[in-house]
Amino acid sequence: MNKMRQFLLLYLNIVSVVTLTAQDISKQEYRQRREQLRKLLPDNSLAVFFSAPIKNRSNDTDYHYHPDPNMVYLSGWEEPHAVLLVFKNLQQDSEGIFSEVLYVRDRDPYEELWNGKVMGVDRAQDWGLDRVQNRIDFIESPLNYDAFDSVLIYEFQNDVRDRPRDNYDLYALQKHFRTQLNYPAQFNPIRYGLYQKIRQLTPRNIKLLQSEIRRMVALEPGLQDDDLLQEFLSLTDTSSSEELKIQSDFLLQNIHFDVDQLPKLMGQLREIKSKTEIRLLKKAAQISVMGQIEVMKAIHPEMSEREIQGIHEFVYKKYGAADVGYPSIVGAGGNGCVLHYNHNEMEKVDNQMVLMDVGAEYKGYTADVTRTLPANGTFTQAQKELYSVVFKAQEAGIAAAQVGVSFTRITQAVYDEVTRGLQALGLITQANEMSKYLPHGVAHHIGLDVHDPGEYTRLKPNMVITVEPGIYVPEGSPCDRKWWNIGIRIEDDILITNEGPINLSDGAPRTWEAIEQQMRSESVLNSWILPPLED
Repeated sequence: MNKMRQFLLLYLNIVSVVTLTAQDISKQEYRQRREQLRKLLPDNSLAVFFSAPIKNRSNDTDYHYHPDPNMVYLSGWEEPHAVLLVFKNLQQDSEGIFSEVLYVRDRDPYEELWNGKVMGVDRAQDWGLDRVQNRIDFIESPLNYDAFDSVLIYEFQNDVRDRPRDNYDLYALQKHFRTQLNYPAQFNPIRYGLYQKIRQLTPRNIKLLQSEIRRMVALEPGLQDDDLLQEFLSLTDTSSSEELKIQSDFLLQNIHFDVDQLPKLMGQLREIKSKTEIRLLKKAAQISVMGQIEVMKAIHPEMSEREIQGIHEFVYKKYGAADVGYPSIVGAGGNGCVLHYNHNEMEKVDNQMVLMDVGAEYKGYTADVTRTLPANGTFTQAQKELYSVVFKAQEAGIAAAQVGVSFTRITQAVYDEVTRGLQALGLITQANEMSKYLPHGVAHHIGLDVHDPGEYTRLKPNMVITVEPGIYVPEGSPCDRKWWNIGIRIEDDILITNEGPINLSDGAPRTWEAIEQQMRSESVLNSWILPPLED
């Protein structure tokens, strides 16, 4: 019996290791990513990444943990209470030469009893990094941050909870780091960024910087009493600018960290997807497409928004998605005109249009797919006409998504088509009225984040972006009442290639004719009838 128990324990341990370490992205690719970052770092600098915080839901119940995308991108590490250091130059100590260190939790049998197994330092040694150490070693490290010309970090957020029974949690790690870095308690990143720009000022861009500072001061009331900024705004000639540059340099001299560069560098890296990333994004898009198709088959006017959401997310789980990439948006009628609506609480969608902005997250990578359809399976004439405008706009946006083209060109192609369509239908008379019915941007990067970072300049091969035009006519809009409470968005995930754009989510019908045809298909869920609950 003891031997059987030992065997089972060994088996379970092996299974847990396999589950935790199975990766589609190789250790070599993670190493290449860190090397790419290292090449971009300024000389004698250090980049520091912290894991994402654990978000508390209530009392001793936490939300499902979502790892920090940058940490995952550079190392594949998905556990909390971790720190990753990436050095520009090789470092040496008594233990050897290294260029990166990952600090992680060690294993704790009691903690694992409650929250499951963790990798621990020993298992993390196989993760492909130069050095892996216990998070305690981060706090006890003799590393002198003042020895670096620059320590690149992300701005600290105020959402890290102190876990009293853990002396080395993320809160303690960040607190120690801030102390060592002399990070000001009242640090204002906007003020810091403007000081940096004044310090780097050239005579020809004074007017441009004054305009930016004036705008930021208006948005940030705390900057209105800043003497340096106000003095800069009062500049009338270039002769005094040198003195202000000296002042800004003096105010920044004790700050040895930088919160501007690292987000930009990571954006440069993450906006271009590897072959493996493209495969994972394609899989996430395919799963999301299947959710849209199954809803098209199953939806009917008696359904609730939440039931429709449930079908999508059930399909995701069925195909192996770990989670949704973002809170699902299912809005019927006027709810579809609320851009970030995710209450999904309408109990009966009736014969209204239903907007479904949903996306599966597959192995960390998320899709972002939106379809809009009539719950009864048939578009009204008004719905057809408005839908056709959005469809033509999306077609124009996708066609514009060529290598070398700017994001603004995609946006303009969409806006032009929507403007023409709204004018033709009589919803607007002037072009500048278009934004009343399309108030958002129409393209963004996707990847480990649904809004992945990037430079948002020109399209490059192996970017994956969305194209998502929409028209929203809430009740009370200054137009014919037949348009009221119609919200329509069509969104697809587009791979940029030298041969032209590829729609990764095109499997979900996009034209109103194809949607109606799909909605006439039989659903496997039609025979799935649950017994009623007792009153």
